[in-house]
Amino acid sequence: MSFHYMAASKSLWDEFPTKLFAPVARLTTLGILGVELFFLISGFVILMSVWGHTVGEFAVSRVSRLYPAYWFAVIVIFILYRFSGVSGFDPKLSTGEYLLNLTMLQGAFDVGHAGGVFWSLWVELRFYVLLALFSLVGITLRRCLVFLAAWAGLALLAEFTQNDVLVFVFMPRQAPYFIAGMAFFLIHRFGARSAAFVPWLLVAAGYGMSLHAALERVGERVRLIGIARYPAPPEAVIVAITLIYLLMAAVALGWLRWVRWRPLVTVGALTYPLYLLHQTISAVLIPAYRDVLDPWLLTGITMTVSIALAYAVYRLVDRPGQRWLRSRLGALLDRSRGSRRRGRGTPSRTVPPIPAQSPEASVP
Repeated sequence: MSFHYMAASKSLWDEFPTKLFAPVARLTTLGILGVELFFLISGFVILMSVWGHTVGEFAVSRVSRLYPAYWFAVIVIFILYRFSGVSGFDPKLSTGEYLLNLTMLQGAFDVGHAGGVFWSLWVELRFYVLLALFSLVGITLRRCLVFLAAWAGLALLAEFTQNDVLVFVFMPRQAPYFIAGMAFFLIHRFGARSAAFVPWLLVAAGYGMSLHAALERVGERVRLIGIARYPAPPEAVIVAITLIYLLMAAVALGWLRWVRWRPLVTVGALTYPLYLLHQTISAVLIPAYRDVLDPWLLTGITMTVSIALAYAVYRLVDRPGQRWLRSRLGALLDRSRGSRRRGRGTPSRTVPPIPAQSPEASVP
């Protein structure tokens, strides 16, 4: 939110927000790297969630986790831009393109995203497909190490060649974070084993590749509008990425196990609806009140409203929607699996539920 509201929304403020919020501009500009932390966490948690589960079970958990709040967000955005005077961040999509957005597959058809931040979900889906394909061969520690090393090599090849197919499949600018996140999970789970140094080598490789990717991503924005308007020098990017990796290392090594405050589970669960809606909420509030309210106060109000609405969506849409969709998809999977096993004369197995307090419950 700090990045989008205070560093990257010139069209909403009608001037560069880093000028309005100059005292914190060197921090808010680095908020662009928040998605990199998200990808690291995703690599850690998604490998944990697929380990020991079938592809069908993995698909049920991911679909039920992502789609209910996402469908709600797409519908809200459609109604907002079709039936109000709000124009900020208008994706200018046709009705058919909004319908395609409901599938979350619009990126495959070169159709714009209903929400500007939805691009990272398209990256996530491609990561899920890669991991699902890998899980078909059976996930073990040794196979994970081979898979991650191969992915790192192919991501480097894609970066150097810029081959469209390789870039699409192996995602060189995002892969380092997924790879390192998965390696961190292996350290967390198998740290005492003799092969523990190999995951650390993969983390180191991911860190080096991440520095390149982050410097390029932030550098493109700096080159576009200038360092004075976007004060994010290379050394600041390096520090930010290093801190992100140190945080994940602390998680992998168990140094944060003492953090047991129960409301943090709810705070974590809010991140997804907040991610989906916060930019749209700013498009409503900031242009409407920028001429009558102090920008710091308006930003605080916008953040507060965003968090409050995210909580409402979590309680009224996201959480019940996950339960409903998971039960329906799980039942379909059980019937499909039961039919196959009855044909072989073996008993069916019920899809194991993901506990409500699982780490997966708070990460998209």
